[in-house]
Amino acid sequence: MRPSTSTIDIPPSTGPVEILRPARAHGAGMWRVARDSGALELNTSYAYLLWARDFAATTRVAVTGGDVAGFVSGYLRPDAPERLFVWQVAVDERLRGQGVAARLLDDLLAGNPGVTTLETTITEDNAASRRLFASFAERHGAGLATEPGFEAGDFPDGHDAEVLHVITPLHPAES
Repeated sequence: MRPSTSTIDIPPSTGPVEILRPARAHGAGMWRVARDSGALELNTSYAYLLWARDFAATTRVAVTGGDVAGFVSGYLRPDAPERLFVWQVAVDERLRGQGVAARLLDDLLAGNPGVTTLETTITEDNAASRRLFASFAERHGAGLATEPGFEAGDFPDGHDAEVLHVITPLHPAES
């Protein structure tokens, strides 16, 4: 069965936003939110199904009205399991500016008590992501340092350089 290509219709009065560890069934919704974000590079729908199934411990979804309205995906670095690399964060445009992305990140950290460092890469022109992660570091009393991540020349497809943001030391939020 081919995935739907329709935009998720989230009415303004959707009700509460629940932050959950994803189930495989959330993968299609994650793909739709990424596709509709207008900012993320869209991975194959299969990748989002794998994130929801195989990386559920390091992924969270925001669900409202039964629909996925946002997600954060990441993984523990194989060579440094105390480091959580955040791959993608996306929130449906109707819920942006309501703290959903911050809640996703906070819940992800709380669910991974062994994490002392969060890493992500951000392009220079992505001010919203830079603000999100700077705010996260401040909220958790951690430092934020940047260093070269991936240079434009590392990518075979004309991708912009990605700056590595390292947030440490982290301690899980109090539940």
